[in-house]
Amino acid sequence: MPELPEVETVRRAIRPELEGRRVASARICHPRTARRHARCTDVEDRLVGRRVHRVGRLGKFLLIGLDAGLTWVMHLGMSGRIRLCEPGAPKEVHTRFWAEMEPGPSLRLIDPRTFGFVAVFTPEELDGSTLARLGADAWEELPSTGRLFDAMRSRTIAIKSLLLDQRFVAGLGNIYSDEVLHRAGIHPSRRSGGLSEEEVGRIRSEIRPVLSEGISRGGTSLDDLAYLLPDGRAGGFLGYLRVYGREGRPCRACESPIVRMVIGARSSFFCPECQSGP
Repeated sequence: MPELPEVETVRRAIRPELEGRRVASARICHPRTARRHARCTDVEDRLVGRRVHRVGRLGKFLLIGLDAGLTWVMHLGMSGRIRLCEPGAPKEVHTRFWAEMEPGPSLRLIDPRTFGFVAVFTPEELDGSTLARLGADAWEELPSTGRLFDAMRSRTIAIKSLLLDQRFVAGLGNIYSDEVLHRAGIHPSRRSGGLSEEEVGRIRSEIRPVLSEGISRGGTSLDDLAYLLPDGRAGGFLGYLRVYGREGRPCRACESPIVRMVIGARSSFFCPECQSGP
């Protein structure tokens, strides 16, 4: 699933192509993509003719501010990607949504598994949606060490699982949480409430550098190329990952073999030497 660096890379790419322009036409090509609304036409009717004022992001969600206080929301799901192309260009297989900008390009959502979605919310609908329950953005509003420590104090959940909880901090997923924990020297199965304030501080201090590096390299395109940049290029962070997806390969810090284990039904990759155990 695209995480914060991938979605932030997309935001930066589409922002100059959307801001200040109007949506000339829009089409939902698969009903599941508009599942946050009663009808596909609810999305289309709310988009057409609206001017884009701001292209923002919260966690893994793109939030695009429109006229009349409406917010155009896009989430890429497990396999979705945004593509910018010339108006009228042939539509790729698995194109689930498109919007033609005036003037400007065509924005497409390509989503083979249809886990992503497009919605256009009023302020009241936005306040009642999943987005209202998200935690602070891990890139823009990361809480202080003290606040994170206090929030973890009574938690028995594994730290890896807690970092994946978007209500705790928004934006981290499987890839970047593993990378943060490796750099912080924390085993992913450690109980959140058992971490010292100093250990929480180490985790916090690594979140922004890991995300920054991911953003600077255009995010992580895995071997399946499910995630690509809006111009079709692959994100370049894969070759710089320290642990994620590297089971059996040498740790980049100590050369011990990277281990994979399942925590909360998710694969976790770590170095048994660099990351202290439970």
